[in-house]
Amino acid sequence: MRRLRTQAGLTQEQMAERSGVSVRTIRRLETGKAADHRLGTVNLLADALDLGAEDRRQLAAVLAPAHPSPIPLQGKVNGDSSGPFEPEPEPDPESEPEPESEPEPESEPEPESEVDRVLAGAAAELAREVGRRWQKEEEQRRVHDPFPLPVRWNRAPARLTDHAENIQRLPPGVRPEPMEPAGDLRSVAEAYRGIPSGRLVILGRAGSGKSIMAIRLVLDLLGGSGPDRSRRVPVIFGVGAWDATAVALRDWLVDLLLRDYPHLARRTPGGSTLAAALVDAGLILPVLDGFDEIAEGLRQEALEALNATSLPLVLTSRAGEYAEAVSAARAPLVWAAGIELAGLTPDDLSAYLSRTTRPAAQGGRAPGGDGGEGGEALWDSVLEVLRSGNDPAGGRLAEVLSTPLMIALARTMYSEAPGRDPAELLDAGRFPTASSLEDHLLAGFVPTVYRPRVAERAATGDPDRDRRQDRRDRDRRRNWDPDRARHWLGHLAHHLVRLDRDRHDLAWWQIGESLPRSTRVLTVALVSALCVTVSDWAVVLLVAPITPGEALVQGAVVGPVGGLAFGCFYAVMAAFGGGSFAPSQVRLRLRGRTDGIGRRPVRTFTDRFAAVVPGGFVMGIGCACAFALQRALYEGRSLTDPALVEALLINMLVLGLIFSSAAGLVFGLLAALETPLDVGSAATPAGLLSANRATVYRQVLVIVPVLTLAIALGGGLVARLLAGVLGPLSWKLPEGLVIGAVGGLGGGLSYALCFTAWGQWLIFSRLLLPLTGKLPWSPEDFLDDAYRRGVLRRSGAVYQFRHVRLQHHLGHTYRRRQGNYTPATFPMPPR
Repeated sequence: MRRLRTQAGLTQEQMAERSGVSVRTIRRLETGKAADHRLGTVNLLADALDLGAEDRRQLAAVLAPAHPSPIPLQGKVNGDSSGPFEPEPEPDPESEPEPESEPEPESEPEPESEVDRVLAGAAAELAREVGRRWQKEEEQRRVHDPFPLPVRWNRAPARLTDHAENIQRLPPGVRPEPMEPAGDLRSVAEAYRGIPSGRLVILGRAGSGKSIMAIRLVLDLLGGSGPDRSRRVPVIFGVGAWDATAVALRDWLVDLLLRDYPHLARRTPGGSTLAAALVDAGLILPVLDGFDEIAEGLRQEALEALNATSLPLVLTSRAGEYAEAVSAARAPLVWAAGIELAGLTPDDLSAYLSRTTRPAAQGGRAPGGDGGEGGEALWDSVLEVLRSGNDPAGGRLAEVLSTPLMIALARTMYSEAPGRDPAELLDAGRFPTASSLEDHLLAGFVPTVYRPRVAERAATGDPDRDRRQDRRDRDRRRNWDPDRARHWLGHLAHHLVRLDRDRHDLAWWQIGESLPRSTRVLTVALVSALCVTVSDWAVVLLVAPITPGEALVQGAVVGPVGGLAFGCFYAVMAAFGGGSFAPSQVRLRLRGRTDGIGRRPVRTFTDRFAAVVPGGFVMGIGCACAFALQRALYEGRSLTDPALVEALLINMLVLGLIFSSAAGLVFGLLAALETPLDVGSAATPAGLLSANRATVYRQVLVIVPVLTLAIALGGGLVARLLAGVLGPLSWKLPEGLVIGAVGGLGGGLSYALCFTAWGQWLIFSRLLLPLTGKLPWSPEDFLDDAYRRGVLRRSGAVYQFRHVRLQHHLGHTYRRRQGNYTPATFPMPPR
């Protein structure tokens, strides 16, 4: 039985779900601890394994030896469930009937463990969130307006798929069932459910509707039921950012689940996060969208990594890039069926485009109220040429408009913008090639969607309420200047270009990376210096018994030195890790218990303590240097004075230990107060930004007072411990409180502004980039508005451009407009 189950590619849990027999029973059967079962149990197992006649006989002989043939075994062979697999004689009526008085213990349902209950609840919660998110995204992309385009598919070429026997996971000698030869958007989920391996590759041209089909597949799978895979939650992952040489598939899936669904950071009773537990339990069906967007040199490794697993999955890709990866890896995606999207026909265009222009847009209402004549009045000349097929210009246009992407661009530019005539698309002089037509549609899309619009005035009868509503409408949908909007979008598209590969996830916490590294390091140093200086002035002038002049000089010395220390620390981080910080997947609960599951406070505290100790030590060194500089200025001593140098070295060690241990304790306490985000709190990029801002605010409320006390009280303890080694050390409590307050307030503010995702968003994306004209002053409103206009789309917690073709076009246009732009040239290879 273990052999048959392995051949079918099922786990014990999956087989239990298919058959209705408990996992405990299956485990006892495979280990030989149970025998002579009833034929009802045998039939359930045989049906779940989809066994042929011979395998059924062998299974019955092993599991039910007291009931030899010719007792019929009802089941299905190769998908035929109409009756017995072969005619069997009726059983002898005088034979001893099967005893049924005492039920077998294995038929009792196995009690569900706590881990199973937690995972089942998490999977159900995730399924609801995935369905809600992608349903909204499908509506945003206007897939159903006026009706879904008839995206059709055919079977992919045989060289790009595995053998049918492997796809259906059949043993040797069993003939495979033929796969559906063709279908459309509505039937892709049904076709997938008929693939025993659970692996499918969706191929197509750029803009042919692969992502839309992936969304529809996910929604249909969530809304329907099927064998074996009904418990898996389909989740779309943008696979273009995956580097298979650096991150294992399992770890990459877990990281993206934690990014897009932060509530999965909660711990299970077993200790792992819910995200990791769901992946390990096989409860996630990865829908990997955009295999062609993986860097060219990494596609072969990615395909080989996928082939090293048996995980059911769906993969979308352009056909050419996938074929190259298959050729390089010498194998397609193993066990995977394949479908290829077909182009749209002129009849499809005629039916669709004629209904995209509403009668109101033509200044009247069509007879019957369906809008048909309004659309024909705009598109009739173009559609007539397309249907005739005799004009070369019409042939080029039909080729361009055979993909949903280009149809959507043409609809936006002509059906929804007044004063534009689509007949210009047939001008062979302006558009001699299909590429020139595509460039025209791509170039005109952004100016069209950003054309000025006059909002209708609200009319509720209440003047005050109408004014408030008008103000909210204006704030929600601004009239951005089309040229400026194209410039800002071009900068964002250019920001996603890297020397080694393109990125497609537009994460708000990474936009600051578009600034040069030197600019970011200098900014961090200046902001930190300002935070420490203002903190020193505020504390010293209020509580320290020194003159205002001395206090101002002290702040002017301590601040820049502290800023230099923080800047150096950030420079090291930027050199090795990019310098950007991902938003925290938790929130702080200052009152009450946290609601994490299976938390491990000791390990969490240890990890956080070790992570912040280097920063605290740098902060202490900077403080020691500031004190030495202040002493030299006031006492008129040389910085090379041996006594001053000795005091500096001692202070660097002592203050480094004090600040590092205090920072470790404070951030360890923060870890104890953390709880995962709720399921709905980070469903959008704006939601994650808001949640991270609230988390940073609460962190500052904890860091400032606790770090102050930790420095003040911990300093006395460290001084007493080191006095026997370094000699007499002075650390009085009042002085310690002053130093602690300056360190707590200055360090807390510097951390919040320079070393958190929200802080970097504030100083880089809200301040520096708008100052240089590369982004507007309210970039979050601009990004959300671009999403509402259809320029951007959402993928979990990040934005993406509507299509990679649009991203590349905007980025290329932006680079060409730069004064120092020169096209890349490559030397000829030596002969």
